[in-house]
Amino acid sequence: MSMLQEFKEFAVKGNVMDLAVGVIIGGAFGKIVDSVVGDLIMPLVGKVLGGLDFSSYYIPLSGQEYGLPLAEAKKAGAVFAYGNFVTVSLNFVILAFIIFIMVKQMNRLRRAEPPTEPAAPPEEVVLLREIRDSLKR
Repeated sequence: MSMLQEFKEFAVKGNVMDLAVGVIIGGAFGKIVDSVVGDLIMPLVGKVLGGLDFSSYYIPLSGQEYGLPLAEAKKAGAVFAYGNFVTVSLNFVILAFIIFIMVKQMNRLRRAEPPTEPAAPPEEVVLLREIRDSLKR
């Protein structure tokens, strides 16, 4: 089998197509979660922690002043930008939780299928059982 044929078989399998769709939807969903974290959650966290933009919290490592905006502090030298890391970490936790809920619901729906009743025994078996029972009497 040539490599081109093997690749064709691999690429058209259902799992590969499902994965491609999942990656595309996941990218779009990631943008939604980024917006929720950056535009809704982190401003509230920043308000609780002093009214500042939480993503701009940093520790200067090259002797910069503390009052500079993060972009200017980065231009002046190295900074330890822990606020942005916390924002991205919170984004990950929210995304992981939402995916967990989705997988849990999918598993619940799979289990919700009604149990199948066992198939009725063939007619010959039923007749043999009746004969056996009548002989016992």
